[in-house]
Amino acid sequence: MPDASLVLLSVEDGIGLMTINRPKALNALNVETLLRLEEVIEECGRRPEVKVLIVTGAGEKSFVAGADIGGMLGMGVAEGRAFSELGQRVFGRLEKLPKPVIAAVNGYALGAGTELAVACDIVLASEKARFGQPEVNLGVFPGFGGTQRLPRLLGKARAKEIIFSGEQFDAARALAIGLINRICKPEELLDEAKELARTMLSKGMAAIGLAKQAIEAGSEVDFENGLIIERHCFAQCFDTKDQKEGMTAFLDKREPKFIGK
Repeated sequence: MPDASLVLLSVEDGIGLMTINRPKALNALNVETLLRLEEVIEECGRRPEVKVLIVTGAGEKSFVAGADIGGMLGMGVAEGRAFSELGQRVFGRLEKLPKPVIAAVNGYALGAGTELAVACDIVLASEKARFGQPEVNLGVFPGFGGTQRLPRLLGKARAKEIIFSGEQFDAARALAIGLINRICKPEELLDEAKELARTMLSKGMAAIGLAKQAIEAGSEVDFENGLIIERHCFAQCFDTKDQKEGMTAFLDKREPKFIGK
C-alpha cells in the first residue's frame, strides 16, 4: 500500500481538494506517488460528496516538477514501458473522472506536471507558474500522455515546439497558446479555483457530468460519430431530476434547486 501522506484529500461543501504532497522533492511523481494518486482519484469517483475536484501541489514552489529522475535512472526498456503505462493509466483515470476537475497550478508544472495539468478539465495557474516538457534534456520524451494530449489541445506544430525544445515558459505564454484557462495572483489561486467550483455546483451537475462524457468520448472519434455521442448524452439529461427542476424553475421564474441527479 502506498504512503497515504503522499497525496492528501480533503472535502468541504462538495469540493474535493487533492494535494500532491512531496514538497521537499517539489512534488515529483515516483511510482509510489502515482499509485497513491490513483487511489485518491478512485476514491473521488466513489464518494458522492465529492462533486468537483481541485488538484494542486503542496508548498509554494511546485505543482508537480516532473517525474522522479532518480527513480528513472536505472530503468531499462521494460521498466520504462511499465512506468509510462502507470502514468498514462493514472492520468487517464483523472481525465475520465465523471466530475469536473480543476488544476490549481501553484508553481513548477514541468514534464509530468504539465501532463497532469492538461489531463484536468480546466487549468488555473499562479503568476509564478512555470510550464514545459523538458524531458528531451534528459534523453527521453513525455511518456504520461503528453505526446497525445498536447497536439489535440494545441495543434501538432505547437506541441512539437514545446516537446522538441524542452524549454520552460511562464503562465502568460501558457495562457496565450491555450494551455491554461486563467492566471491568478498566487495568494488568490485556491480561492479562485474554489469559486469556480462553487459556480459549477450551482448548476445542473448531472448535465455537466454528461457534457464532460460527450466531450471526452467525442474527442476520440470523427465529427459525425461525435455528434452521435452528443445526442446520446443529451438524451440522458431528460432522465434526470435536474432537467425537470431546471426547466420548471425557468418557467416559474425562480432559481433552480439542483440535486445533481
